[in-house]
Amino acid sequence: MSDSQPRFKPYTSPAGGWGAAAATARVLMRESVIVKGSRALLAMNQPGGFKCPSCAFPDPECRETLEFCENGAKALAHEATRFRVTPEFFAQNKVTDLAKQSDYWLERQGRLTQPMRYDAATDTYVPISWDDAFALIARHLRALDSPHHAEFYTSGRTPNEAAFLYAIFVRAFGTNNFPDCSNMCHEPTSRGLPSSIGVGKGTVVMEDFDHAEAIFVVGQNTGTNSPRMMTNLVEARKRGIPIVVVNPMPERALMQFTAPQDVVQMATFGHTDIASEFVHIRIGGDLALFKGMMKVMFERAAAGEAVLDEEFIAAQTVGIDAVRDEVLALDWADLVAHSGVSEEQIRRVADIYIRSKATMICYGMGITQHQEGSRLVQQVCNLLFLRGNFGKPGAGVSPIRGHSNVQGDRTVGIDERPPAIYLDRVQSVFGFDPPREFGHHTLEAIEAMMAGTAKVFIGMGGNFVRAVPDTERSYAAMRKLDLTVAISTKLNRGHVIHGKEALILPVVSRSERIETAAGEQFVTIEDSMSNVTASRGVLDPVSDQCLPEVDIVCRLARAVLPDSPIPWDDFARDYGLIRDRIAQVYPEIYHDFAERVANPTGFHLDVPPRRLVWPTANGKANFLLFAGLDVDRPVDDPQMLRLATVRSHDQFNTTIYSYSDRYRGVYNDRMVLFINADDRKARGIAEQAQVTLETIATDGIKREVGGLTLVDYPLPRGAVAGYYPELNPLLPLDYYDKISGTPAAKSIPVRIVAFGPGGAAAEGEGNL
Repeated sequence: MSDSQPRFKPYTSPAGGWGAAAATARVLMRESVIVKGSRALLAMNQPGGFKCPSCAFPDPECRETLEFCENGAKALAHEATRFRVTPEFFAQNKVTDLAKQSDYWLERQGRLTQPMRYDAATDTYVPISWDDAFALIARHLRALDSPHHAEFYTSGRTPNEAAFLYAIFVRAFGTNNFPDCSNMCHEPTSRGLPSSIGVGKGTVVMEDFDHAEAIFVVGQNTGTNSPRMMTNLVEARKRGIPIVVVNPMPERALMQFTAPQDVVQMATFGHTDIASEFVHIRIGGDLALFKGMMKVMFERAAAGEAVLDEEFIAAQTVGIDAVRDEVLALDWADLVAHSGVSEEQIRRVADIYIRSKATMICYGMGITQHQEGSRLVQQVCNLLFLRGNFGKPGAGVSPIRGHSNVQGDRTVGIDERPPAIYLDRVQSVFGFDPPREFGHHTLEAIEAMMAGTAKVFIGMGGNFVRAVPDTERSYAAMRKLDLTVAISTKLNRGHVIHGKEALILPVVSRSERIETAAGEQFVTIEDSMSNVTASRGVLDPVSDQCLPEVDIVCRLARAVLPDSPIPWDDFARDYGLIRDRIAQVYPEIYHDFAERVANPTGFHLDVPPRRLVWPTANGKANFLLFAGLDVDRPVDDPQMLRLATVRSHDQFNTTIYSYSDRYRGVYNDRMVLFINADDRKARGIAEQAQVTLETIATDGIKREVGGLTLVDYPLPRGAVAGYYPELNPLLPLDYYDKISGTPAAKSIPVRIVAFGPGGAAAEGEGNL
């Protein structure tokens, strides 16, 4: 924990602005990379430079002089840090002691510099050569009774070239076990959208922001998780475009924002009001809101108003009748109760949608991380179909992905349920018959570890064990493994919660140059709007013992599959050869890869629904019926609160940059629980009391987290929020979306079971 005392003070200034500029300067100074970091920032997201290692939001083609945001600068500073984790560090720190340190402390130790092997006799990591490390992995993998006893994880930081080869290597080894970071966030997009529109990704591109007549931002904290998108929202508001923000938490950046690149705003301390309409939804109330809007439209259409795009519906879609019948039968009292939004506001928001001739709906994990996240995503499409919001400028569905290239990894083969056409192409191009049975997603991988059938775990980036649910059970599962391999840039929890044998393999970062015998290489990244661009690092690697991901995959493949006819050495030498194979496996979207990626702004992969082509089973866009109004299993407990786990502003995924969250008014503390003041008072608890939170579950397992400071926050009644990953212990493994396997982290049923000394509220406040 930070040495400073926790304090809580509401943040009333606009987001961005001088606060963001100061935070950027502070992190560069803290990591001692002011000159080096500033030079790298000038190359980030620029033609000929490297792609931001943080979020997946695209870069505008008409670029600002400085095209980066505060959190992108933090991510770069932490990559470029002068601090190093050397063999001497490991010799001085037993793993048992490291495991007692916080995630923040582990991250702050700096960049990993050479391969390390866990030595059980000394409880330390000791140096190992790369050849010996690959030989150790190969020995474990070849000793397995079945290839399916290994799990191969991928993080979104992995570039296309490495992810493509990783998928080929693992399938040549004999399994489709690909637990992936997308399993925990946007998998409902990947699994839910195809039934509606035929593809598992969004249909919006950057230019659509310039043509939209209304923008909906649903379940997404843009200012923290996709800060560069704020530029698009500011420009839209300046044009008078309505922006409807739907969220249980009134996030500061979506209320007021000062663009750091806007000299006039910065000089005058001005700002832009972002949300023209803020819909203060209940947790899980989005379905009722969408159906309420559809009910308004169906009622007005029945009364003779031309509010539906009848031509689009007739020509492009099927299934509207069942959806119409179900929605019209819904009672307004139920819609209001489930959404937490008044009928008046639902009608007002519906009218904004009806008046717009081109609407895009952007959504985040507030939509996907529910027990019915995939079906909820489909209802977004239902709403868009009613006004024909596909196949025209300014319209479409826009899932705002998290990690840079998480979408690209799925596109090039990281998929535990690979389509037959991909497997057929792999067989044709690479000359082996890949396995056809589905593999494991993240939760299935953990279940296999718990059952003892999984023996080896290889993590291509990321911090798997800290990101997954049910922390204590997941820790125990990881410790049962025979071997864990972490391919990483920095120290994290996955290095201290490990198998009986463990390796740490240091990797070159996104901002660092890649040199091979064939000369300087570049990699490619796909952003959340299907644009593919080249990424070339500009900094020297922190150590000559750090290898690029492609080199690691190729050397691993050679060690594990010594008789493989695949030219791994050629791929490691010349990344252009990898892109040639990607084009062969994906000719529809990656044709002429080499020529198209030479364009400084990259190229768009074809997304057929943009052309009103629907790669669904019936060749149509499908209205899909989802009866009822519940996106999470109802819980019969009068004390029940719905917990949403969230990221702080000083955080990216599991990486903690500091203990503060300035936009929510939290400083020097992460063990907090945001709560509606009336809910707190109804439980007879004083403001800023420390409480224990317990999961309401039926499996007999006790899950609780204590030491949480209550912070009053304008949440709807019945909702609480706290930080991920600290509250992951409260999320059961079996609380997930059955279609996608994504944990329902935005709606965990919990109750407050205890509070510390001095926690009683004033007399008369406790009346639940």
